[in-house]
Amino acid sequence: MAVKVRLTRVGSKKNPIWRVVVADGRSPRDGRSIETIGHYNPQTQPSRIEIDRERLQHWLDRGAQPSNTVKKLIRAENTGFEMPASEAPTPVPTPPSATEPAVDAAPAEAAAPADAEAAIEEATAEQEASEQPAPEPAADAEADADAAAEAAAPPEGDASDDA
Repeated sequence: MAVKVRLTRVGSKKNPIWRVVVADGRSPRDGRSIETIGHYNPQTQPSRIEIDRERLQHWLDRGAQPSNTVKKLIRAENTGFEMPASEAPTPVPTPPSATEPAVDAAPAEAAAPADAEAAIEEATAEQEASEQPAPEPAADAEADADAAAEAAAPPEGDASDDA
């Protein structure tokens, strides 16, 4: 029997109130449960989460698996539940630039104005080059067509013209 710690809805229409229950994984959501170990009301400000820590730990020690929503509620309530290592998120490494000491940042700032001037000059040169009108593609196509026609035409001193 796969035992789950999950939510069961007990509120009326458009008034969701949930119980945190321990139930057989094969039973329906609002079906028979083994034990009720808490309550969750998302409509209050802030949301009211009450989970019996001792009973939760009792069932977790016996192999009960919490649903994803119950895991989030447990973290939100700060019950001290720790996810197993297989489900824990992997730590994200920090970028190397964030770990550099602040002493190295001062020389980089001193060199920045010279680099900025060079970058401005490059951008100006690129802008001037882009402002010059580009040759029209149609004119290039016409020149290529004329060159191809001259190459295909027979030479003027051909023997067939003399007859």
